[in-house]
Amino acid sequence: MTTFDDAAGSGAGTALPPLPEDWERCLAVAAHPDDIEYGTASAVARWTARGKQVTYLLATRGEAGIDGLHPDEAGPLREAEERAGAREVGVDTVEFLDHRDGGIEYGPALRRDIVRAIRRHRPEVVVSGAYTVRMVAGVVNQADHRVVGLAALDAARDAGNRWIFPELADEGLEPWGGVRFVCFAGAERPTHGVDVTGEPLERGIASLAAHAEYTKGLGAQGFEPRPFLTWSARQAGHALDVEAAVLFDVHRLAFDGPPPWEQ
Repeated sequence: MTTFDDAAGSGAGTALPPLPEDWERCLAVAAHPDDIEYGTASAVARWTARGKQVTYLLATRGEAGIDGLHPDEAGPLREAEERAGAREVGVDTVEFLDHRDGGIEYGPALRRDIVRAIRRHRPEVVVSGAYTVRMVAGVVNQADHRVVGLAALDAARDAGNRWIFPELADEGLEPWGGVRFVCFAGAERPTHGVDVTGEPLERGIASLAAHAEYTKGLGAQGFEPRPFLTWSARQAGHALDVEAAVLFDVHRLAFDGPPPWEQ
């Protein structure tokens, strides 16, 4: 099984580079309420504290996430917890797409919904969760996570092509080809990291703690936000030679500056 240290490539001379922060707008795309809070929210707290604009886009309302609560009750509850968690890290805009929790399908409909959000918010960076079968530490990834992560990657490129989903132009949404890279949290082989030592981690812990009813609904599988996030951030910190970090697998959509053959 791959461990945090293995995935991070820790050791002398092997520290990962920091994620570039020379951008202003980010769109975080996730399948369910609480997905962003399992680490990424700490990075979001760092970014918003530095004046960056971060928007959340959730594919579902997480209505299938609490075994002891009917979806009609769980959905509004989890939406409210997500909005509260977002506020803890400086995010004011949280949007929901209303795809079915547990049954999200990869295809044009999902990609179009994400493209619509990208064209509206015009992010330079898109953040999502790993779309691979395995995540960090070899843990098997959930189906909705895989679908949404891959759709977010594809939509980031689709958003700049006016002939893909041309109907969005009728909504006044012109193409946006300004996404520079897409970052995946929880990846088995991360490439970059974000230092979340101190206040960003504290805000991230508060963000996950806002999902109290969901966490309680997990029963024996639930856990306290502080020890879990502190442990995972410190493990990831080894890869960046810092106290606490969040790691991402970064996919670049364009070169920074002239392409190599023109340099």
